[in-house]
Amino acid sequence: MMLTGETLTISGMRQLLGQEAVTVCPKSMARVQNGRQAVERLVEQGKTVYGITTGFGKFSDVRISKEHVERLQHHLLRSHACGVGEPFSEAVSRAMLILRVNTLLKGVSGVRPALIERLVELVNRRIHPVVPQQGSLGASGDLAPLSHMALPLLGEGEVWYRGSRMPAAAALQQEGLQPLTLEAKEGLALINGTQAMTAMGVVAYIEAEQLADQADWIAAMTLEGLRGIVDAFREEIHVARGYQEQIETAARIRRLLQGSGLVTKQGELRVQDAYSLRCIPQVHGAARQVLGYVKEKLEIEMNAATDNPLLFQDGAVVLSGGNFHGQPIAFAMDFLKLGMAELANISERRIERLVNPQLNDLPPFLSPEPGLQSGAMILQYVAASLVSENKTLAHPASVDSIPSSANQEDHVSMGTIAARHAYSIISNVRRVLAIELICAMQAAEHRGVHRLAPATHAVYEKGRKIVPSITQDRVFSGDIERMAKWLKETHFEEERQNE
Repeated sequence: MMLTGETLTISGMRQLLGQEAVTVCPKSMARVQNGRQAVERLVEQGKTVYGITTGFGKFSDVRISKEHVERLQHHLLRSHACGVGEPFSEAVSRAMLILRVNTLLKGVSGVRPALIERLVELVNRRIHPVVPQQGSLGASGDLAPLSHMALPLLGEGEVWYRGSRMPAAAALQQEGLQPLTLEAKEGLALINGTQAMTAMGVVAYIEAEQLADQADWIAAMTLEGLRGIVDAFREEIHVARGYQEQIETAARIRRLLQGSGLVTKQGELRVQDAYSLRCIPQVHGAARQVLGYVKEKLEIEMNAATDNPLLFQDGAVVLSGGNFHGQPIAFAMDFLKLGMAELANISERRIERLVNPQLNDLPPFLSPEPGLQSGAMILQYVAASLVSENKTLAHPASVDSIPSSANQEDHVSMGTIAARHAYSIISNVRRVLAIELICAMQAAEHRGVHRLAPATHAVYEKGRKIVPSITQDRVFSGDIERMAKWLKETHFEEERQNE
Protein backbone atom coordinates (compact mmCIF):
# COMPACT_ATOMS: atom_id res chain seq x y z
CA MET A 1 0.00 0.00 0.00
CA MET A 2 1.29 3.44 -0.91
CA LEU A 3 1.50 6.07 1.82
CA THR A 4 1.12 9.70 0.81
CA GLY A 5 0.83 11.54 4.12
CA GLU A 6 -2.77 12.43 3.28
CA THR A 7 -4.89 9.36 2.54
CA LEU A 8 -4.37 6.69 5.21
CA THR A 9 -7.58 5.17 6.58
CA ILE A 10 -8.57 2.69 9.28
CA SER A 11 -9.25 0.17 6.54
CA GLY A 12 -5.78 0.75 5.15
CA MET A 13 -4.21 0.36 8.58
CA ARG A 14 -6.06 -2.93 9.02
CA GLN A 15 -4.34 -4.21 5.86
CA LEU A 16 -0.93 -2.84 6.82
CA LEU A 17 -1.13 -4.42 10.26
CA GLY A 18 -1.49 -7.72 8.44
CA GLN A 19 0.93 -8.79 5.72
CA GLU A 20 0.71 -5.89 3.28
CA ALA A 21 3.94 -4.00 2.60
CA VAL A 22 4.44 -0.23 2.61
CA THR A 23 5.53 1.88 -0.34
CA VAL A 24 5.81 5.66 -0.42
CA CYS A 25 4.46 8.18 -2.90
CA PRO A 26 7.22 9.75 -5.09
CA LYS A 27 5.47 13.13 -5.02
CA SER A 28 5.42 13.03 -1.24
CA MET A 29 9.10 12.16 -1.16
CA ALA A 30 9.80 15.17 -3.37
CA ARG A 31 8.12 17.34 -0.73
CA VAL A 32 10.26 15.67 1.91
CA GLN A 33 13.42 16.50 -0.05
CA ASN A 34 12.40 20.15 -0.32
CA GLY A 35 11.80 20.31 3.41
CA ARG A 36 15.17 18.74 4.09
CA GLN A 37 16.99 21.26 1.96
CA ALA A 38 15.35 24.01 3.98
CA VAL A 39 16.66 22.54 7.24
CA GLU A 40 20.16 22.29 5.82
CA ARG A 41 20.03 25.95 4.78
CA LEU A 42 18.95 26.98 8.29
CA VAL A 43 21.86 25.09 9.83
CA GLU A 44 24.33 26.48 7.34
CA GLN A 45 23.09 30.03 7.96
CA GLY A 46 23.31 29.55 11.71
CA LYS A 47 19.77 30.75 12.32
CA THR A 48 18.16 30.20 15.70
CA VAL A 49 15.32 27.71 15.17
CA TYR A 50 13.78 25.61 17.93
CA GLY A 51 14.91 22.00 17.94
CA ILE A 52 17.32 22.52 15.06
CA THR A 53 19.86 24.91 16.53
CA THR A 54 18.48 25.06 20.08
CA GLY A 55 17.83 22.65 22.92
CA PHE A 56 14.40 21.23 23.72
CA GLY A 57 11.58 22.14 26.08
CA LYS A 58 12.88 24.50 28.75
CA PHE A 59 16.27 24.30 27.03
CA SER A 60 14.86 26.09 23.99
CA ASP A 61 16.86 29.16 25.00
CA VAL A 62 20.16 27.24 24.79
CA ARG A 63 21.93 27.82 21.47
CA ILE A 64 23.52 24.74 19.88
CA SER A 65 26.56 25.25 17.67
CA LYS A 66 26.68 23.83 14.15
CA GLU A 67 29.23 21.14 15.02
CA HIS A 68 26.96 19.75 17.77
CA VAL A 69 23.68 19.65 15.83
CA GLU A 70 23.95 15.92 15.05
CA ARG A 71 24.96 15.01 18.60
CA LEU A 72 21.94 16.92 19.83
CA GLN A 73 19.59 14.54 17.99
CA HIS A 74 21.22 11.39 19.38
CA HIS A 75 21.24 12.76 22.91
CA LEU A 76 17.57 13.57 22.48
CA LEU A 77 16.55 10.00 21.65
CA ARG A 78 18.66 8.42 24.35
CA SER A 79 17.65 10.79 27.13
CA HIS A 80 13.96 10.63 26.25
CA ALA A 81 13.81 6.82 26.09
CA CYS A 82 12.52 6.59 29.65
CA GLY A 83 9.50 4.37 29.08
CA VAL A 84 8.63 1.80 31.73
CA GLY A 85 6.26 -1.12 32.18
CA GLU A 86 5.16 -3.86 29.84
CA PRO A 87 5.72 -3.20 26.13
CA PHE A 88 3.01 -2.40 23.64
CA SER A 89 2.01 -5.30 21.40
CA GLU A 90 3.83 -5.81 18.12
CA ALA A 91 0.70 -4.61 16.32
CA VAL A 92 0.84 -1.28 18.14
CA SER A 93 4.59 -0.98 17.58
CA ARG A 94 4.11 -1.64 13.87
CA ALA A 95 1.31 0.92 13.75
CA MET A 96 3.61 3.53 15.31
CA LEU A 97 6.20 3.00 12.56
CA ILE A 98 3.57 3.24 9.82
CA LEU A 99 2.02 6.38 11.29
CA ARG A 100 5.44 8.00 11.69
CA VAL A 101 6.23 7.33 8.05
CA ASN A 102 2.90 8.79 7.00
CA THR A 103 3.27 12.02 8.96
CA LEU A 104 6.86 12.57 7.79
CA LEU A 105 5.68 12.19 4.19
CA LYS A 106 3.76 15.43 4.54
CA GLY A 107 7.10 17.13 3.96
CA VAL A 108 6.85 19.68 6.77
CA SER A 109 9.13 17.97 9.29
CA GLY A 110 12.49 18.51 7.57
CA VAL A 111 13.87 14.96 7.63
CA ARG A 112 15.93 13.27 4.93
CA PRO A 113 14.23 10.84 2.53
CA ALA A 114 16.78 8.26 3.74
CA LEU A 115 15.25 8.35 7.22
CA ILE A 116 11.78 7.59 5.87
CA GLU A 117 13.20 4.83 3.70
CA ARG A 118 14.77 3.20 6.75
CA LEU A 119 11.49 3.37 8.68
CA VAL A 120 9.82 1.67 5.70
CA GLU A 121 12.52 -1.01 5.81
CA LEU A 122 11.69 -1.71 9.45
CA VAL A 123 8.00 -2.05 8.60
CA ASN A 124 8.49 -4.28 5.56
CA ARG A 125 11.12 -6.48 7.19
CA ARG A 126 8.90 -6.68 10.29
CA ILE A 127 11.53 -5.33 12.66
CA HIS A 128 9.23 -3.94 15.34
CA PRO A 129 10.64 -1.82 18.17
CA VAL A 130 9.99 -2.87 21.76
CA VAL A 131 8.19 0.15 23.22
CA PRO A 132 7.28 0.34 26.94
CA GLN A 133 3.67 1.41 27.46
CA GLN A 134 4.05 3.83 30.35
CA GLY A 135 5.70 7.23 30.51
CA SER A 136 3.91 9.51 28.04
CA LEU A 137 2.07 12.68 29.08
CA GLY A 138 0.46 12.98 25.66
CA ALA A 139 1.78 16.47 24.89
CA SER A 140 5.10 17.53 23.46
CA GLY A 141 4.15 14.35 21.72
CA ASP A 142 4.51 10.79 22.95
CA LEU A 143 8.13 11.54 23.72
CA ALA A 144 9.14 8.48 25.73
CA PRO A 145 7.36 5.82 23.63
CA LEU A 146 8.45 7.33 20.32
CA SER A 147 12.05 7.56 21.52
CA HIS A 148 12.00 3.80 22.07
CA MET A 149 10.42 3.42 18.62
CA ALA A 150 13.27 5.42 17.07
CA LEU A 151 16.23 3.86 18.91
CA PRO A 152 16.54 0.89 16.51
CA LEU A 153 17.36 3.34 13.72
CA LEU A 154 20.59 3.96 15.64
CA GLY A 155 21.11 0.24 16.23
CA GLU A 156 20.06 0.70 19.85
CA GLY A 157 17.17 -0.53 21.99
CA GLU A 158 15.30 -3.76 21.43
CA VAL A 159 13.05 -5.15 18.71
CA TRP A 160 10.79 -8.05 17.94
CA TYR A 161 12.16 -9.92 14.95
CA ARG A 162 11.15 -13.30 13.58
CA GLY A 163 9.28 -14.19 16.75
CA SER A 164 12.05 -13.22 19.17
CA ARG A 165 12.85 -10.20 21.29
CA MET A 166 16.44 -9.17 20.70
CA PRO A 167 18.84 -6.20 20.60
CA ALA A 168 18.09 -3.98 17.61
CA ALA A 169 21.71 -4.17 16.46
CA ALA A 170 21.43 -7.96 16.06
CA ALA A 171 18.27 -7.70 13.93
CA LEU A 172 19.77 -4.99 11.73
CA GLN A 173 22.88 -7.11 11.25
CA GLN A 174 20.81 -10.13 10.19
CA GLU A 175 19.07 -7.96 7.61
CA GLY A 176 22.30 -6.37 6.41
CA LEU A 177 21.28 -2.89 7.57
CA GLN A 178 23.68 -0.34 9.02
CA PRO A 179 22.62 1.99 11.87
CA LEU A 180 21.76 5.51 10.79
CA THR A 181 23.39 8.70 11.98
CA LEU A 182 20.69 11.29 12.61
CA GLU A 183 21.15 14.78 11.28
CA ALA A 184 19.67 18.15 12.26
CA LYS A 185 16.00 18.11 13.30
CA GLU A 186 15.56 14.36 12.70
CA GLY A 187 15.52 13.16 16.29
CA LEU A 188 12.89 15.73 17.19
CA ALA A 189 10.86 14.92 14.07
CA LEU A 190 10.79 11.26 15.08
CA ILE A 191 9.51 11.71 18.62
CA ASN A 192 7.46 14.91 18.61
CA GLY A 193 3.96 13.67 17.78
CA THR A 194 0.97 11.60 18.81
CA GLN A 195 1.82 8.34 17.08
CA ALA A 196 1.88 6.20 20.24
CA MET A 197 -1.60 7.18 21.40
CA THR A 198 -2.90 7.10 17.82
CA ALA A 199 -1.38 3.68 17.13
CA MET A 200 -2.88 2.30 20.33
CA GLY A 201 -6.14 4.01 19.42
CA VAL A 202 -6.24 2.50 15.93
CA VAL A 203 -5.62 -1.03 17.22
CA ALA A 204 -8.23 -0.49 19.94
CA TYR A 205 -10.75 0.86 17.43
CA ILE A 206 -10.33 -2.07 15.04
CA GLU A 207 -11.00 -4.53 17.87
CA ALA A 208 -13.86 -2.42 19.25
CA GLU A 209 -15.60 -2.32 15.87
CA GLN A 210 -15.41 -6.11 15.64
CA LEU A 211 -16.79 -6.49 19.17
CA ALA A 212 -19.70 -4.19 18.38
CA ASP A 213 -20.68 -6.53 15.54
CA GLN A 214 -20.30 -9.59 17.76
CA ALA A 215 -22.35 -8.02 20.54
CA ASP A 216 -25.36 -7.91 18.18
CA TRP A 217 -25.00 -11.57 17.22
CA ILE A 218 -24.55 -12.73 20.82
CA ALA A 219 -27.47 -10.61 22.02
CA ALA A 220 -29.63 -12.16 19.29
CA MET A 221 -28.87 -15.65 20.60
CA THR A 222 -29.61 -14.48 24.15
CA LEU A 223 -32.99 -13.20 22.93
CA GLU A 224 -33.70 -16.69 21.65
CA GLY A 225 -32.57 -18.32 24.88
CA LEU A 226 -34.91 -16.05 26.84
CA ARG A 227 -37.71 -16.20 24.26
CA GLY A 228 -37.49 -12.48 23.77
CA ILE A 229 -40.11 -10.33 22.06
CA VAL A 230 -39.17 -9.33 18.51
CA ASP A 231 -41.74 -6.53 18.25
CA ALA A 232 -39.32 -4.23 20.10
CA PHE A 233 -37.09 -4.36 17.01
CA ARG A 234 -39.70 -3.34 14.46
CA GLU A 235 -38.50 -0.59 12.15
CA GLU A 236 -41.27 1.87 12.99
CA ILE A 237 -40.08 2.24 16.59
CA HIS A 238 -36.53 3.13 15.62
CA VAL A 239 -37.36 5.36 12.67
CA ALA A 240 -39.61 7.30 15.05
CA ARG A 241 -36.55 8.23 17.10
CA GLY A 242 -34.26 8.88 14.17
CA TYR A 243 -30.78 7.68 15.14
CA GLN A 244 -29.35 5.89 12.13
CA GLU A 245 -27.13 3.60 14.22
CA GLN A 246 -30.12 2.54 16.30
CA ILE A 247 -32.18 1.88 13.15
CA GLU A 248 -29.35 -0.21 11.68
CA THR A 249 -28.86 -2.21 14.88
CA ALA A 250 -32.56 -3.06 15.06
CA ALA A 251 -32.49 -4.13 11.41
CA ARG A 252 -29.44 -6.30 12.08
CA ILE A 253 -31.16 -8.02 15.02
CA ARG A 254 -34.26 -8.65 12.87
CA ARG A 255 -32.09 -10.15 10.15
CA LEU A 256 -30.19 -12.36 12.57
CA LEU A 257 -33.44 -13.67 14.05
CA GLN A 258 -35.10 -14.48 10.74
CA GLY A 259 -36.35 -18.06 10.84
CA SER A 260 -36.07 -18.40 14.61
CA GLY A 261 -38.56 -20.68 16.32
CA LEU A 262 -37.68 -19.35 19.76
CA VAL A 263 -38.46 -15.63 19.77
CA THR A 264 -41.97 -14.52 20.64
CA LYS A 265 -44.49 -11.82 19.78
CA GLN A 266 -45.80 -9.09 22.05
CA GLY A 267 -48.37 -10.58 24.41
CA GLU A 268 -47.59 -14.18 23.52
CA LEU A 269 -45.69 -14.90 26.74
CA ARG A 270 -45.42 -11.38 28.19
CA VAL A 271 -46.13 -7.84 27.10
CA GLN A 272 -42.58 -6.51 27.12
CA ASP A 273 -39.05 -7.53 28.01
CA ALA A 274 -36.54 -6.04 30.43
CA TYR A 275 -34.44 -3.14 29.17
CA SER A 276 -31.31 -5.26 28.59
CA LEU A 277 -33.27 -7.08 25.88
CA ARG A 278 -35.76 -4.49 24.67
CA CYS A 279 -33.21 -1.65 24.46
CA ILE A 280 -30.46 -3.47 22.56
CA PRO A 281 -30.81 -1.15 19.52
CA GLN A 282 -30.78 1.96 21.69
CA VAL A 283 -27.67 0.96 23.66
CA HIS A 284 -25.71 -0.89 20.98
CA GLY A 285 -26.65 1.81 18.49
CA ALA A 286 -25.35 4.53 20.80
CA ALA A 287 -22.07 2.61 21.13
CA ARG A 288 -21.80 2.67 17.34
CA GLN A 289 -22.27 6.45 17.41
CA VAL A 290 -19.22 6.57 19.67
CA LEU A 291 -17.28 4.40 17.23
CA GLY A 292 -18.19 6.75 14.39
CA TYR A 293 -16.84 9.74 16.30
CA VAL A 294 -13.65 7.90 17.26
CA LYS A 295 -13.01 6.72 13.71
CA GLU A 296 -13.37 10.26 12.36
CA LYS A 297 -10.83 11.68 14.82
CA LEU A 298 -8.37 8.83 14.35
CA GLU A 299 -8.38 9.17 10.56
CA ILE A 300 -7.69 12.89 10.84
CA GLU A 301 -4.83 12.29 13.27
CA MET A 302 -3.37 9.46 11.18
CA ASN A 303 -2.77 11.99 8.39
CA ALA A 304 -1.83 14.93 10.59
CA ALA A 305 1.43 16.85 10.94
CA THR A 306 2.10 16.63 14.69
CA ASP A 307 5.74 17.66 14.73
CA ASN A 308 7.17 20.95 16.03
CA PRO A 309 8.45 23.16 14.53
CA LEU A 310 6.90 22.79 11.06
CA LEU A 311 8.33 24.09 7.80
CA PHE A 312 6.12 25.82 5.25
CA GLN A 313 6.62 27.51 1.87
CA ASP A 314 9.57 25.24 1.07
CA GLY A 315 11.17 26.12 4.36
CA ALA A 316 10.92 29.87 4.01
CA VAL A 317 8.59 29.89 7.02
CA VAL A 318 9.37 27.85 10.15
CA LEU A 319 6.65 27.95 12.79
CA SER A 320 6.54 26.64 16.32
CA GLY A 321 3.12 25.51 17.43
CA GLY A 322 1.43 22.78 19.41
CA ASN A 323 0.16 20.13 17.00
CA PHE A 324 1.84 17.50 19.19
CA HIS A 325 -0.82 18.08 21.87
CA GLY A 326 -2.94 14.96 22.10
CA GLN A 327 -6.20 16.44 23.33
CA PRO A 328 -8.35 15.41 20.32
CA ILE A 329 -7.26 11.78 20.65
CA ALA A 330 -7.43 11.90 24.45
CA PHE A 331 -11.09 12.92 24.25
CA ALA A 332 -11.78 10.30 21.56
CA MET A 333 -10.19 7.52 23.61
CA ASP A 334 -12.08 8.50 26.74
CA PHE A 335 -15.28 8.46 24.69
CA LEU A 336 -14.36 5.03 23.30
CA LYS A 337 -13.95 3.80 26.86
CA LEU A 338 -17.51 4.83 27.71
CA GLY A 339 -19.07 3.30 24.62
CA MET A 340 -17.34 -0.04 25.00
CA ALA A 341 -17.88 -0.23 28.76
CA GLU A 342 -21.62 0.07 28.13
CA LEU A 343 -21.57 -2.88 25.75
CA ALA A 344 -20.20 -4.94 28.64
CA ASN A 345 -22.63 -3.44 31.16
CA ILE A 346 -25.71 -4.43 29.19
CA SER A 347 -24.20 -7.80 28.30
CA GLU A 348 -23.67 -8.60 31.97
CA ARG A 349 -27.33 -7.80 32.66
CA ARG A 350 -28.34 -10.23 29.92
CA ILE A 351 -26.08 -12.85 31.49
CA GLU A 352 -27.89 -12.32 34.78
CA ARG A 353 -31.21 -12.91 33.05
CA LEU A 354 -29.88 -16.15 31.55
CA VAL A 355 -28.69 -17.59 34.88
CA ASN A 356 -31.10 -16.19 37.49
CA PRO A 357 -34.03 -18.58 38.04
CA GLN A 358 -36.13 -15.70 39.35
CA LEU A 359 -35.90 -14.02 35.96
CA ASN A 360 -36.44 -16.96 33.57
CA ASP A 361 -37.82 -20.46 33.21
CA LEU A 362 -34.45 -22.06 32.50
CA PRO A 363 -32.61 -24.42 34.90
CA PRO A 364 -31.13 -22.35 37.77
CA PHE A 365 -27.71 -21.04 36.70
CA LEU A 366 -28.05 -23.27 33.62
CA SER A 367 -26.84 -26.10 35.84
CA PRO A 368 -27.10 -29.71 34.66
CA GLU A 369 -28.00 -30.67 38.26
CA PRO A 370 -29.11 -27.58 40.18
CA GLY A 371 -27.84 -27.64 43.74
CA LEU A 372 -25.38 -30.46 43.24
CA GLN A 373 -23.67 -28.57 40.43
CA SER A 374 -23.27 -24.78 40.27
CA GLY A 375 -23.29 -24.50 36.47
CA ALA A 376 -22.77 -20.95 35.20
CA MET A 377 -23.23 -19.28 38.60
CA ILE A 378 -19.70 -17.94 38.90
CA LEU A 379 -19.45 -17.01 35.23
CA GLN A 380 -21.84 -14.20 36.06
CA TYR A 381 -19.63 -13.21 39.01
CA VAL A 382 -16.67 -12.89 36.65
CA ALA A 383 -18.69 -10.75 34.23
CA ALA A 384 -19.79 -8.53 37.12
CA SER A 385 -16.17 -8.14 38.23
CA LEU A 386 -15.03 -7.20 34.73
CA VAL A 387 -17.72 -4.56 34.24
CA SER A 388 -16.92 -3.11 37.64
CA GLU A 389 -13.24 -2.90 36.71
CA ASN A 390 -14.25 -1.17 33.49
CA LYS A 391 -16.06 1.51 35.46
CA THR A 392 -12.78 2.40 37.14
CA LEU A 393 -10.85 2.32 33.85
CA ALA A 394 -13.52 4.48 32.20
CA HIS A 395 -12.66 7.45 34.42
CA PRO A 396 -11.47 10.06 31.90
CA ALA A 397 -7.72 10.45 31.62
CA SER A 398 -8.13 13.65 29.61
CA VAL A 399 -9.32 15.70 32.59
CA ASP A 400 -5.92 15.34 34.25
CA SER A 401 -2.80 17.40 33.61
CA ILE A 402 0.55 17.72 35.37
CA PRO A 403 3.04 20.45 34.32
CA SER A 404 6.43 19.31 33.04
CA SER A 405 9.72 20.70 31.71
CA ALA A 406 10.00 23.33 34.43
CA ASN A 407 6.44 24.48 33.70
CA GLN A 408 7.19 25.23 30.04
CA GLU A 409 4.87 22.36 29.15
CA ASP A 410 2.15 23.27 31.62
CA HIS A 411 -0.87 21.49 30.16
CA VAL A 412 -0.81 17.94 28.81
CA SER A 413 -3.47 15.54 27.48
CA MET A 414 -2.73 12.14 29.05
CA GLY A 415 -4.01 10.76 25.74
CA THR A 416 -1.79 7.71 25.76
CA ILE A 417 -3.12 6.69 29.15
CA ALA A 418 -6.64 7.07 27.76
CA ALA A 419 -5.78 4.87 24.76
CA ARG A 420 -4.17 2.19 26.93
CA HIS A 421 -7.14 2.12 29.28
CA ALA A 422 -9.51 1.94 26.31
CA TYR A 423 -7.71 -1.18 25.14
CA SER A 424 -7.91 -2.72 28.61
CA ILE A 425 -11.65 -2.09 28.65
CA ILE A 426 -12.00 -3.66 25.21
CA SER A 427 -10.21 -6.79 26.42
CA ASN A 428 -12.61 -6.98 29.37
CA VAL A 429 -15.62 -6.44 27.11
CA ARG A 430 -14.54 -9.37 24.96
CA ARG A 431 -14.46 -11.66 27.99
CA VAL A 432 -17.89 -10.50 29.12
CA LEU A 433 -19.31 -11.18 25.66
CA ALA A 434 -17.57 -14.57 25.70
CA ILE A 435 -19.41 -15.39 28.94
CA GLU A 436 -22.72 -14.25 27.47
CA LEU A 437 -22.17 -16.45 24.43
CA ILE A 438 -21.35 -19.47 26.60
CA CYS A 439 -24.54 -18.92 28.59
CA ALA A 440 -26.65 -18.19 25.50
CA MET A 441 -25.49 -21.42 23.84
CA GLN A 442 -26.40 -23.35 26.96
CA ALA A 443 -29.85 -21.76 27.07
CA ALA A 444 -30.32 -22.55 23.37
CA GLU A 445 -29.61 -26.22 24.07
CA HIS A 446 -32.32 -26.22 26.72
CA ARG A 447 -34.80 -24.62 24.31
CA GLY A 448 -33.79 -26.75 21.34
CA VAL A 449 -30.86 -25.88 19.10
CA HIS A 450 -32.83 -26.86 16.01
CA ARG A 451 -35.18 -23.91 16.71
CA LEU A 452 -32.41 -21.30 16.48
CA ALA A 453 -32.40 -18.92 13.53
CA PRO A 454 -30.02 -20.00 10.73
CA ALA A 455 -27.62 -17.13 11.49
CA THR A 456 -27.36 -17.78 15.24
CA HIS A 457 -27.32 -21.54 14.65
CA ALA A 458 -24.18 -21.08 12.52
CA VAL A 459 -22.48 -19.23 15.39
CA TYR A 460 -23.68 -21.90 17.84
CA GLU A 461 -22.11 -24.67 15.75
CA LYS A 462 -18.79 -22.85 15.55
CA GLY A 463 -18.91 -21.85 19.21
CA ARG A 464 -19.47 -25.41 20.36
CA LYS A 465 -16.17 -26.38 18.75
CA ILE A 466 -14.51 -23.90 21.09
CA VAL A 467 -16.45 -24.51 24.32
CA PRO A 468 -18.38 -27.77 24.82
CA SER A 469 -21.77 -28.03 26.46
CA ILE A 470 -21.94 -27.80 30.25
CA THR A 471 -22.84 -31.38 31.13
CA GLN A 472 -21.09 -31.20 34.50
CA ASP A 473 -19.14 -28.67 36.52
CA ARG A 474 -15.58 -28.06 35.38
CA VAL A 475 -12.94 -25.35 35.54
CA PHE A 476 -14.56 -22.67 33.37
CA SER A 477 -11.60 -20.28 33.28
CA GLY A 478 -10.13 -21.94 30.21
CA ASP A 479 -13.54 -21.90 28.50
CA ILE A 480 -13.83 -18.14 28.94
CA GLU A 481 -10.35 -17.48 27.65
CA ARG A 482 -10.71 -19.80 24.66
CA MET A 483 -14.01 -18.21 23.72
CA ALA A 484 -12.53 -14.72 24.09
CA LYS A 485 -9.58 -15.70 21.89
CA TRP A 486 -11.98 -17.06 19.28
CA LEU A 487 -13.97 -13.82 19.32
CA LYS A 488 -10.77 -11.86 18.78
CA GLU A 489 -9.88 -13.97 15.76
CA THR A 490 -13.37 -14.31 14.23
CA HIS A 491 -15.66 -12.05 12.21
CA PHE A 492 -19.23 -13.22 12.63
CA GLU A 493 -20.39 -11.66 9.36
CA GLU A 494 -17.87 -13.90 7.60
CA GLU A 495 -19.06 -16.86 9.63
CA ARG A 496 -22.64 -16.28 8.47
CA GLN A 497 -21.69 -15.80 4.81
CA ASN A 498 -19.56 -18.94 4.76
CA GLU A 499 -22.41 -21.17 5.89
